[in-house]
Amino acid sequence: MLVDSHCHLDLLDLEQCGGSLDAVLENAHGAGVDHCLCISVNRRNVATVRSIAASYPQVFASAGIHPNEESGPGEPTLDDLLAWGGHPEVVAIGETGLDYFRSEGDLEWQRDRFRRHIRAARETGKPLIIHCRQAAEDTMRLLREENAHEVGGVMHCFAEDLETAKQSMDLGFMISFSGIVTFKNAVELKEVAKEVPLDAMLVETDSPWLAPTPHRGKTNQPAYTRHVAETVAALRGIELEQLAKATTDNFFRLFPAR
Repeated sequence: MLVDSHCHLDLLDLEQCGGSLDAVLENAHGAGVDHCLCISVNRRNVATVRSIAASYPQVFASAGIHPNEESGPGEPTLDDLLAWGGHPEVVAIGETGLDYFRSEGDLEWQRDRFRRHIRAARETGKPLIIHCRQAAEDTMRLLREENAHEVGGVMHCFAEDLETAKQSMDLGFMISFSGIVTFKNAVELKEVAKEVPLDAMLVETDSPWLAPTPHRGKTNQPAYTRHVAETVAALRGIELEQLAKATTDNFFRLFPAR
């Protein structure tokens, strides 16, 4: 059994994925992917993601606003995040973090938003889902300053170097590999996948984006978690079943079944 630790079911083009969410989840089951964590990215989809999780027992939800997202009527307050995160379907706070690739100018607003998410995670006792792109130094700094080690979480769609992975694990964060690890040019990331301990590793799709080889250019979906897992297992010279058991155990250790 595999778990897709990060996907966006509400953003899938269902016409390209079997026509319905039921079909998407059945396809995932057929590939051995029996659970997934559906991630919130903005005010508009917090309730949608939660509703999906309430409707499907194999789906879990998060609550948060992506670092690049416009927040709608206003920045989420700590009280907003606590209210969203308090629902039983919600097992994590995020997706949150820092992204200096797609945002420019004075990004103190992004760092403030990140700090509020960390504080909400600590108050709710729920782990963090971290997005980090070209912002590793500040991401690590804020996690330390805000005592994120008290809740830990996941460095989602990891694409940084081994040193950043080690610093993340020291703070109690797992390293989640996406379809990027299957790309031919992801040489450094493949080396990281060989070095991260099995008990600190997750796999994901980040669907509908980043479809792994051999589905590049297509809409990604949770079933393709299997290709990520197969690649990581091959890199480590272990059987898929061993990788699947380890990452599934890791997921439910971090996110206890509701």
